[in-house]
Amino acid sequence: VQLQASGGGLVQVGGSLRLSCAASGRAVSSYATAWFRQAPGKEREFAAAISWSSSSTVYADSVKGRFTISRDNAKNTVYLQMNSLKPEDTAVYYCAATNGYSIYNLPEDYPFWGQGTLVTVSS
Repeated sequence: VQLQASGGGLVQVGGSLRLSCAASGRAVSSYATAWFRQAPGKEREFAAAISWSSSSTVYADSVKGRFTISRDNAKNTVYLQMNSLKPEDTAVYYCAATNGYSIYNLPEDYPFWGQGTLVTVSS
């Protein structure tokens, strides 16, 4: 499966952005999907994940209550709605997918990755 992340950009503190992760090659409906992010000079960190059926979602404490992950399997797309953005949310955001029913929060559990989209939050 190939993943294409989009929707990043420059936004002011308190603003919103919606990231999209479009899948091709195979239907994403059977894949658990996650968003990770990597700020300059830092390790890649987990942000959110959603099961293939949307029945389960998991969020990092740092984004809980501000970010919402969702999916539209008919469109083979997973979204990350980001509200109340803070400067510390500035990072390259990557979507990742893994086949199966479980969702994970470690990068090594996801074999498929998109190319990343840059989000910059200015103060």
